[in-house]
Amino acid sequence: MLLKLAKGAFKGNNLRNYGVRAAIKTKAVRQEAQQLLIECKRSEFNLYNNSPGDAHVKFGILPLASSGWLHNKSKDDWFHIKATIDEKSGHHKMQNVEEFFKNSGVVVHKSLIDNLQTELEINQLTEIQCQAWHKLYNSNHVLIAAETGCGKTLTYLLPILQKIVERKQCEAGERKLNSPLALIISPGRELTEQISSVAHRLCKTLNINVKTLLGGNTKQLLLNPEFGEVDVLVASVGALSKLVTTGIYRTKHVRHVVLDEADTLLDDSFSNKLAHLLKKFPFHRNHTKDDLVVGTQLVFASATMPTNIHEQLHQVIDIETIHKVVSANLHKLMDHVEQRFLRVNKSDRLGHLLAIVKKELAHRRPVIIFSNKTPTCDYVDIFLNNSGVKSLNLNGDMLRKIRAGRFEQFQNGACDVLSTTDVGSRGLDTTRARHVINYDFPLHISDYIHRCGRIGRVGCWEKCLVTNLVSSRREIDIVQRIERAARTGGLLSDVNANIKNIINKKIMEDMKQAGVALQVDEAF
Repeated sequence: MLLKLAKGAFKGNNLRNYGVRAAIKTKAVRQEAQQLLIECKRSEFNLYNNSPGDAHVKFGILPLASSGWLHNKSKDDWFHIKATIDEKSGHHKMQNVEEFFKNSGVVVHKSLIDNLQTELEINQLTEIQCQAWHKLYNSNHVLIAAETGCGKTLTYLLPILQKIVERKQCEAGERKLNSPLALIISPGRELTEQISSVAHRLCKTLNINVKTLLGGNTKQLLLNPEFGEVDVLVASVGALSKLVTTGIYRTKHVRHVVLDEADTLLDDSFSNKLAHLLKKFPFHRNHTKDDLVVGTQLVFASATMPTNIHEQLHQVIDIETIHKVVSANLHKLMDHVEQRFLRVNKSDRLGHLLAIVKKELAHRRPVIIFSNKTPTCDYVDIFLNNSGVKSLNLNGDMLRKIRAGRFEQFQNGACDVLSTTDVGSRGLDTTRARHVINYDFPLHISDYIHRCGRIGRVGCWEKCLVTNLVSSRREIDIVQRIERAARTGGLLSDVNANIKNIINKKIMEDMKQAGVALQVDEAF
């Protein structure tokens, strides 16, 4: 009897064990068939594509892999946000260049289309370029807000250059020297040079004169100014403001003003210079029969939605007249770029960095390394070069002569590693780069968006990767906001590119709290 009971119990246990193993195997097979969206070191936090939607869950309730990262024992934890689409999937929203212009209702100059296809080797237009064409061509004030790397420069250049071609054909009389028709303003010299290069190639054989104006030698230009026929002036904001104020460049004939990286230009660091400059243009258009000579068009181009346009420009332009062309992917994580987050000790970052860089260089994959401050950027560059890795350094505190050409060396393949600050994150078309490493994790969501945007650009989606070394407690709040957006499929929260304003408000809050604490102490 006892033997029968023992056999029965053994058989029952075997069945139960078999059932458990079968359930585990079934779950594993089911998970293999699903698409892994977020992979974590602790697999219980993994997220698959058929997981229930959590977009309605309040912040702080949704379980996050990074929720325990404030604890010291969280070191060496990690999670990866996987790429969910490839380059082929992204092409379905693009349109053939010739077909689009054929159906646009506008007779576009043949040389402009030829230069686009031969000089820039572009045969398809992105969704944002198609959406904005008519609004820009019709001389409306336009805000172009779209994700990084989607071709915003061409979005405004193509219709503006076509308008300049038409204007020059019926232009009566001669314009004075240094009297441009279009003004393109950017916050930095590398971006200014890049925009100018694209404009030069588009204007080949078009009889449109493009001039580049960079900061750093403004005094020389004031003492010994250059004069010539200028149709398109591409300039950094600091140099332009001085040369326009002194009358070396005339604004009378300007009919198109573009603020590239508008969110940065509208930062409090630039706002006073910019507002003073923009007051010189008649943005409030008068309705007359001749639209060619009346009113100036204002165009904003930005990878984040500027939050303070009304505050900064309400005295310059009627904000209600601005037409918004906004991408559906604005303020969203790039779904074609894998993003890795590693919780590490601050002292271990250099070891992780060197290992990652050497692995990437072995596969000939160019790398951009971001630091928050110039001293750290310099230190990373020196460390890599001393470790046998050839690296270039680029930051805003470098002398103009030293800084000149650094970015071009990286773009031309002279070096495959670029150590930089956020100077290298705004608008630069880093088509060679395949890997972005945040050695210092950014403290603002807008900086994270811009840094990630240096890779995965149109036509360069191949296996791009972002690696984030998270080592400070104050970085974790941003990490958690990013992870939550990835898990819910929602927008990144609190995207504000006016960094100086954020810092000033934080200082004021700290001072106010310190004042309250002091009053309490005095009361007792």
